[in-house]
Amino acid sequence: MWKQFLSRLPRKSSKSDASPRSSHGQSGSDVTTSANGNPIQRTSSGNVVASRSTTVKRTASSIFPSSVVTSIDPLLLFKDVSDTEKQNLFVSKLNLCCVVFDFSDPNKNSAEKDKKRQALLDIIDYVDSEGSCFTEPIISSSCKMFASNLFRAFPPNTRSSSGGGETEEQEPTFEPAWSHLQLVYDLFLKFLESSSLDAKIAKKYVHHSFIVRLLHLFDSEDPRERDCLKAILHRIYGKFMAHRPFIRKAVSNIFYQFVFETNRHNGIAELLEVFGSVISGFALPLKEEHKLFLWRVLIPLHKPKGLGVYHQQLTYCVTQFVEKEPKLIIAVINGLLRYWPVTNSQKEIMFLSELEEILEATNEVDIQKCMLPLFQRIGYCINSPHFQVAERALLMWNNDRVISLVSQNWQSVMPLILPALERNIRSHWNQAVLNLTQNIKKLLYEMDEELFLACKKKFEEEEVKQDLMEKGRMTWEHLESTAAFQPATRNVAVQVRPVIAPPVVAALS
Repeated sequence: MWKQFLSRLPRKSSKSDASPRSSHGQSGSDVTTSANGNPIQRTSSGNVVASRSTTVKRTASSIFPSSVVTSIDPLLLFKDVSDTEKQNLFVSKLNLCCVVFDFSDPNKNSAEKDKKRQALLDIIDYVDSEGSCFTEPIISSSCKMFASNLFRAFPPNTRSSSGGGETEEQEPTFEPAWSHLQLVYDLFLKFLESSSLDAKIAKKYVHHSFIVRLLHLFDSEDPRERDCLKAILHRIYGKFMAHRPFIRKAVSNIFYQFVFETNRHNGIAELLEVFGSVISGFALPLKEEHKLFLWRVLIPLHKPKGLGVYHQQLTYCVTQFVEKEPKLIIAVINGLLRYWPVTNSQKEIMFLSELEEILEATNEVDIQKCMLPLFQRIGYCINSPHFQVAERALLMWNNDRVISLVSQNWQSVMPLILPALERNIRSHWNQAVLNLTQNIKKLLYEMDEELFLACKKKFEEEEVKQDLMEKGRMTWEHLESTAAFQPATRNVAVQVRPVIAPPVVAALS
């Protein structure tokens, strides 16, 4: 029945359809999947372009199927066609470049790969030399080609989320198809930077779905690809103003997923670098949406273990907010204290460095409300047994900006810092930390001798009280342990609880 039904369908008979079948029988063939998922039959040898005097001809090559080319041969050079046909040749080359090859085997389809690479180079040279006008057909074909080559699924990430350390450099994984992808990214960047690109028309093709798939590529393990994506995302954000809120929301969702779900993403540093320039362009006063981005996205990004990979970019973003609106310093410092890594020394050093940069960007008035918890935490860091943490906390006092900030609040800061310095002098094991402690102590003494001596006297009195309390506690512990091993004798009064017999037993007796 099926054969009878199919025999009634009309069939096409043309030379172009017969050509691939005949060539298939003559030479070895290979099947490659195109961007739309359809199988494409190719041979290792193809038809060489005929005489260059023929500027326009129909394509009859078995290397690339007729479904990906237009009426003009994409293997022609732009200089060999008339000006009226250059736009058609442009589209034809773009359609040819939509074919995606498998680069897991370097020797597979090598001739076809070279032809595609040459077509990409021809397009880039034409855009550079001619200043091509991006009409709507070219925009449509360009975006289709970008999507076909760039948008792909990545293999599972088998690396540990924490690795050997937060700042440990891992060997990068390079994309085998980079010889083609690099040219596609170069063309994409020229496409976005072109003055002839009409953003209103391009917006129909660079839509929300396109942007989401582009952001997904930031998880690539190839640092070269992430670097290209960084430049492209920045151009898209600047070119398409209507997409800016959506881009901010989509990137925020990536950060949310990284912080609260996976703790694993390869492109956090690059995304933060893009947003550093975005934040610097925010208009004043800051919108509530932008402040929420600081509180809900940037501050929680201090939580993951892999902070060291993107801490420099994160610090720059946070500092940009504080410089634009100094009142945000309270929320920023409280957020840092909330996520302070008390058990991770390397992250603690990063937090102290970021804290110093933030303090340099603020003034005395804005920091008043968070002065006590801030310097209480710095005092704990000064007493850290990890010498690098203690050293970094002490080096903050060499910053003139930090000294000027706390000079207005000596009455509250000195009682927190001086006891930490005294404890270091008495018990810290590292000589470099001891030397820094002595220098800071001398500095505080010279700044306010009377307050220094008063705080030192109070600290010594508290130390005496603590020693007495400790001696009393140890005495009671000794008495309790001694009594536990000595049995009670008849000369020792022992409280005995009387036993009352039940009424029924008493009556029977």
